[in-house]
Amino acid sequence: MQTKDLRDLVRFSEAGPHHGPLFESARIWSEVLCLEGPQRLGPISDPGSDAICAVLAGEVAVQVDRRRARLKQWGTVLVPAGSTLTLANASPEPAVLLIVAAPPPVPRSVSG
Repeated sequence: MQTKDLRDLVRFSEAGPHHGPLFESARIWSEVLCLEGPQRLGPISDPGSDAICAVLAGEVAVQVDRRRARLKQWGTVLVPAGSTLTLANASPEPAVLLIVAAPPPVPRSVSG
């Protein structure tokens, strides 16, 4: 059995969003995403993976395709396969998200 403490994956970087790998297997992928200041991730998309994003701390502006929402701590959003996702920190405080996708997304280069 593998265990991890999510707090160990929380790190911030002025260079851009911090991606803290959580778990990955043949059927599931997860990471902790940390955003501070005006940092954002996306737009990103995967044609074969559904994803769930959960806000663990802070406030995040979420866009899935053309729909937008503002999520606070404990808020979640479902990102269906093939949808385009953009996440942005929506407050002066840092934001921390848990992102889970199944099956694992196709590897992508992360530019922030």
